[in-house]
Amino acid sequence: MQLALTAIEARVLGALIEKEITTPEYYPLSLNALTNACNQKSNRDPVLHLEESEIRKALNHLEYQSLVRSVSSTDSRVTKFEHRLQDAFNFYRPEIAVICELLLRGPQTPGELRTRASRMHAFEDLESLHSALSRLEKREPPMVTVLARQPGTKESRYAHLLGDAPPVAPAAQAHGASSLEDNAAGANHPSNERIEALIAEVAELRNQIADLQSQFAAFRKQFE
Repeated sequence: MQLALTAIEARVLGALIEKEITTPEYYPLSLNALTNACNQKSNRDPVLHLEESEIRKALNHLEYQSLVRSVSSTDSRVTKFEHRLQDAFNFYRPEIAVICELLLRGPQTPGELRTRASRMHAFEDLESLHSALSRLEKREPPMVTVLARQPGTKESRYAHLLGDAPPVAPAAQAHGASSLEDNAAGANHPSNERIEALIAEVAELRNQIADLQSQFAAFRKQFE
């Protein structure tokens, strides 16, 4: 099943996956809750300011592709939405955590993915993260790809192939051509990936603190 998601559809799908795992008590999501999830400032790149009408249009197309469905409950008149990605692809938890992060933040290095996806799945080490990426690369059709390394950077980034990813060609040739350079760099910088992972972890903690502060402020307003 080859997907062709727009950037907004990718954000909607990523937000639904994230909230199912991290806040299951509030899942499925109403249109208002989903809009807030798509527009939140933490754990998003870029930060968007989408209208409910844009979210609804994306939901309609995702429903048409059998990736989202609306649900109703007897105790609420509000229609809510849930994703069906698991039904479509039968992911393991590590894989769906990686896909979710790529949908929400775009291309990232393995170190960044390991740190940021830890709220959905705790990767024991970078090897386990690479295993998940490898399984996603080997799917038919592939669901992720490694991108050409950007000038001045030491680590390659991975992107999803579900639609509107950044228009950068896969780096299979560049990745192979630079293998000797990678080995030489690794000899001089044995902990580059670990340093990058630590930097990403600090940034993630800051984002989580900002998100908690925002949620607390919204909660307090209910009693003012």
